Amino acid sequence: MTDPQKPLELGPLAIEHTYVFEAFDKDGRLKWREEVKNLVVTEGRNDVLDKYYKGSAYSAAHYLGLKGAGTIAAADTMASHAGWSEVTGYSQGARQTLSWGTASSGSLAASAATFSINATVTVAGGFVTTNSTKGGTTGTLVGATDFAASRSLISGDTLNVTVTASLTSS
Repeated sequence: MTDPQKPLELGPLAIEHTYVFEAFDKDGRLKWREEVKNLVVTEGRNDVLDKYYKGSAYSAAHYLGLKGAGTIAAADTMASHAGWSEVTGYSQGARQTLSWGTASSGSLAASAATFSINATVTVAGGFVTTNSTKGGTTGTLVGATDFAASRSLISGDTLNVTVTASLTSS
């Protein structure tokens, strides 16, 4: 399995995603903060290579989902990720759209995605996909991340997540 803390290396280039999760209670007080690196799964690596190097059609739309307990694996896809499930206990009807800014200094940051929690849930990470359907199993799984330990949220909490993609020389 690919080390989730190690960037995806493309020859002399490496792709790395950093997620920052910040959970707030109903009164706006910070409950916890988690910053983690992303595992770019094989399906995501192939997608990057096809789109950039081959110039094949692509979707500029990417969505953020919440990952439940279990471990990610390089072979995971949206259709098959037996080691973990998706957390859907939030009021938005779809996964949150990642709105990417302008690339600068080899990085590209997305505006914070906000999840309004409406159930008692356990969140263990997040994932980026090309499918906006909450609980959906189609589209491309770009990558996913695991927390060091699962985190609990309750109805009324808010979870803000930012994602930054970086391309560096390895």
